[in-house]
Amino acid sequence: MTTTMRLLGKRRFLPLFVTQLLNAFNDNLYKTAMVLFVVYSVYNDEAAEAQFSAIASGVFIAPFFLLSAIAGQLADMRDKARIIRIVKGAEIAIMLVGAAGLLIAWQDAECGRAATGAAARCVAGAPPALLADLAIPLLLAALLAMGIHSTFFGPIKYAILPQHLHRDEVLSGTGLVEAGTYIAILFGTILAGWIPVEVAAGAIVLTALVGYATARQVPPAPPQGEIEPIDWNPFTSSARLIRATMGNAQVYYAILAISFFWTIGAVLFIQFPPLAKNTLMATKEVASLFLVVFSIGVATGSVAVNRLLKGVVSARYAPASVLAMGAFVVGFYLVSRGWDNSGDLTLLDTAAFLAHEGAPLLMLMLLGIAISGGMFVVPLYAFLTTKVAPDQAARTIAANNIVNSGAMVIGSLLAVGLTALGLPITEQLLLGAAMCLVSAWLARRLHAVEDAPIPAELLD
Repeated sequence: MTTTMRLLGKRRFLPLFVTQLLNAFNDNLYKTAMVLFVVYSVYNDEAAEAQFSAIASGVFIAPFFLLSAIAGQLADMRDKARIIRIVKGAEIAIMLVGAAGLLIAWQDAECGRAATGAAARCVAGAPPALLADLAIPLLLAALLAMGIHSTFFGPIKYAILPQHLHRDEVLSGTGLVEAGTYIAILFGTILAGWIPVEVAAGAIVLTALVGYATARQVPPAPPQGEIEPIDWNPFTSSARLIRATMGNAQVYYAILAISFFWTIGAVLFIQFPPLAKNTLMATKEVASLFLVVFSIGVATGSVAVNRLLKGVVSARYAPASVLAMGAFVVGFYLVSRGWDNSGDLTLLDTAAFLAHEGAPLLMLMLLGIAISGGMFVVPLYAFLTTKVAPDQAARTIAANNIVNSGAMVIGSLLAVGLTALGLPITEQLLLGAAMCLVSAWLARRLHAVEDAPIPAELLD
């Protein structure tokens, strides 16, 4: 733990850590505020709510699939710190668009309540039809732009670590970045569920400004290998990158296992808001609480597995961790399926939800899913940066992002398809449990090949 905490005092790590933390916070503050507001204030149908949640996830993920190869090439061929500053500068403009969408959607909802006689703050003369037509496209456009933003930032946040940290610090740094990400998700999610949407609109712009300021403090990280021409064709560059990366057995199995993990995560995150509203009969604050508990659990698992492995990059605990995750998903499903919502049809607030007899067990199952998931995924990310040459690290992360995003899109489409076929949200949880079995097999294969000799150039 000493090495881990010492890193937080180093300029070669702290500015990147804070920038990544603010990035994850802002992403999730915006995404969660948008999805919860639309699910609870715009739609009133379970299928429509699940569909919007899935569409929003797909819009955010799509750029990772299309542009990750280009992002990885840029990160390996250009100064990573400079790219971070450019990306964080673009975030300011993106969040201005997102804030406009949130404010218009809020104004539309206020006008709708005013039309039904409820007390509201509708601006006199505001054209409701125009508000309704503008809000959703603006929200989704900003979400797409944030997906592009994160696509170019994603390869850097892990690939820069071996460049700034010593070899025995990489796992600690990776664990801190992963734990920090989920702590940031935690706070972003809490705020999104509890503050008014008009306040969230201002908060995302302010956070983008602070994130740009911290990004300017990241030390230079120039390219380490030969500068090669960049292939700007997203399809040929993606295919070439995946072929090159998958030749390394350790990286191959790590990428596949991570992809199944994030597919499970995507399906769960799509299901949480409509599940909370329609199965558990709970308010959006409870849906936010689910995401909070999930974030705390992953952060806890991220730190715990580093303690167990003592800084050694290994998939030793990965198969057991993801099997435990699958068992907790089944437990979450069983508690949700047996949930008694036969009383008052009004939505339960947080206090009423936590007082429900099934709530402690449900939250325990959710925490178990997250802790075991964090223990599973963190060492796998360390494989991607320590088992390849330093000048290939960003492209390896980019290849991982391509495969991950493709798998997550498939997961989102599966969720949409199952909803369209009439399968209840609760029953769809079993899809995640089944995918845990595949992840466990992949993790077992990774552990079997992890002792393969490291190429001599990686030891320099």
